[in-house]
Amino acid sequence: MDVKSAKNYVFWLFCQFELITCSYLMEPWEKVLFYSFNTGMVGMLLYTTYACVAAHAGTALRLLWHCLGTQPDSAASAVK
Repeated sequence: MDVKSAKNYVFWLFCQFELITCSYLMEPWEKVLFYSFNTGMVGMLLYTTYACVAAHAGTALRLLWHCLGTQPDSAASAVK
């Protein structure tokens, strides 16, 4: 895929987004507020996912290690 077709594809996706959300009917100042709010929401969702997935994965691994009867390396070295 060359750069020109990629640019056209991104433009097509943006046009689809505007059609789905009906944001093509908004005035420019309304679009700024709408896009700012949506960008902020997506940013907070990504941050929350990044922050919480690590904590949940750590808890799930500790539960798995407990169920298997083994200890993680960090806990085993602390006991010695």
